[in-house]
Amino acid sequence: MRIPRLALMAGALASVLFAGTAPAAAVSAPAYKPVLAKNPIYKTGELGLETCEEPKVLTGSAEEVKGYMDVVLDCLNTAWEPKIKKAGFAFSKPSFQVVTKVGAATGCGKYPWGALAVYCSINKKISLLVQPALVEEQADMLLLVTVAHEYGHHIQQLTGMLKAQTRYNGKNEAKVLDEMRRLELQAECLSGAFIGDVWHSLGRRQTEFDYIVKGGGSGGGLGALGI
Repeated sequence: MRIPRLALMAGALASVLFAGTAPAAAVSAPAYKPVLAKNPIYKTGELGLETCEEPKVLTGSAEEVKGYMDVVLDCLNTAWEPKIKKAGFAFSKPSFQVVTKVGAATGCGKYPWGALAVYCSINKKISLLVQPALVEEQADMLLLVTVAHEYGHHIQQLTGMLKAQTRYNGKNEAKVLDEMRRLELQAECLSGAFIGDVWHSLGRRQTEFDYIVKGGGSGGGLGALGI
C-alpha cells in the first residue's frame, strides 16, 4: 500500500519524536525465512525492457488514469514476466481498478482512507484512488511511482514473499511491523528498478530525475533507480 507523502513525513517525524535521545541497545540481526532473505528473484539480473511510452495525464479523470494504468502495467508485465519465470515461479498479470471514493470494494475489504493505492493478494488486484495528489505536480512522477510500487507487491505475491509474512497473534507486534516495513521498502525498491530501467524512454527531464532521487516527490526518495 502506498500513502501520500505528507503522511509519510508525519510518520517519519513521529518516529523521531518517540525515539527520544536514549542510545539504541545493541541487538543481533533478526533471522528471516529463506523465501524473504534468499529469494531466487534476487539473482535474476537487471530488467531488460528499456522502453515504456508513458501516457500523459492532464485532467486526472478516472478514464484518463485507467488508460494510463493500462499502458504502464503492460510495460511492467513485459519487464517482470521473464524475471519471475527465470526465478522458477509461475507468472500471472495483476488485474486493476480505478476507484473514485474511499470504501470501494477491493477484494481485501474496503478501500482504506489515506491510501493512494492498495494491492490485494487474494485476487491479485491493484486498486488506485483517483485524487488530485496523483496529478497536481507532474514533475514528481507520483502516479508512475505509485503504480510501480503496487506492482512490487504483486511480485512479492508471485514469489511467495507476501505469503511468508508473519501473521499478527497479539504478542508479536514488533516482528510484524518490522516485516511490513521491509516489504514496503522492498516494493519501493522494485518500483525504482523498473523506473531506472525505462527512464531514458520516458521523455522526462534531468531535473525531474534529480527531484525524485532527492526524495522531493515520493516522500522517501528513489535512490534505487540505478541509472
